[in-house]
Amino acid sequence: MFAIVEIAGYQYKVSEGDKVESVRLDAAEGQEINLDKVLMFGNDSDVRIGQPFLKDVKVSAKIGKHTRGEKMVAFKFRRRENYARTVGHRQDLTELTITKIAA
Repeated sequence: MFAIVEIAGYQYKVSEGDKVESVRLDAAEGQEINLDKVLMFGNDSDVRIGQPFLKDVKVSAKIGKHTRGEKMVAFKFRRRENYARTVGHRQDLTELTITKIAA
């Protein structure tokens, strides 16, 4: 059994027990949340596609810990201009554990 859900504008394929790293969500650690934007659901021969979302399928997830991603480095350089800039970025992440897919 799997579902494709939308979390904060990104789409993830999830099954029960999966751990997903998403962008930072506004929820406390250990809190249970419901993901109601389910785009697709599949269970053996039962495949349902939402237009745009499925109303009868609910996905429950538990918030794990809030972390930060790896550092990404952007380097800008213009030759013969005496111009070089380095910019770093670390994305704020939330770890989700999918607890239940109810169809």
